[in-house]
Amino acid sequence: MKKEPLESIFKELQGSFDTEEPRGGHRERFREKLEEQRHATRRLSPRRRTWWRPLGIAASFVLLCALGISLFRPAPTVQQQVADISPEISRTDFYFASLIEEQVRELQSESSPDTQQLIDDTLLQLGKLESNYKQLEQDLLHGGNSQLILSAMITNFQTRIDLLQDVMTKIDAIKNLKSKEHENYTT
Repeated sequence: MKKEPLESIFKELQGSFDTEEPRGGHRERFREKLEEQRHATRRLSPRRRTWWRPLGIAASFVLLCALGISLFRPAPTVQQQVADISPEISRTDFYFASLIEEQVRELQSESSPDTQQLIDDTLLQLGKLESNYKQLEQDLLHGGNSQLILSAMITNFQTRIDLLQDVMTKIDAIKNLKSKEHENYTT
């Protein structure tokens, strides 16, 4: 497009400009239209605010509840974390723990002055095995070789059960020995 001087453009457009004056009352009509638009905006504005305000409050409430739940939710126990890693060990843990607990109660019911030292030593050894098991749980949670650790956990349970069975056998032997000695003295 060729550049024309500004004056030549105005000369070409001369006579096509709107040079008429607006009708009388033009300013008043313009002001009325502006006022109508302001009133229309004011009428719509409160509706929008009344709709957004409760929605904003509800969203804030939901956000605060979600934060509160996430912050104050109790941390999962070690057993729950282990169960998440290996559900099988959780079931095995429950089975062996109940079996061991039953055997410990039976062991404690056999308490007598002759067997008290043996029972105390056994309970001490069981405590050490239990603390060893807790350490294995921590190792499992911290990402150790899970197959090896799970095998060690099961071995720990089996060792506790074997210990309790051996002690019960020894207690039975002590009882039998005492009863045989008393039979020899009474005859």
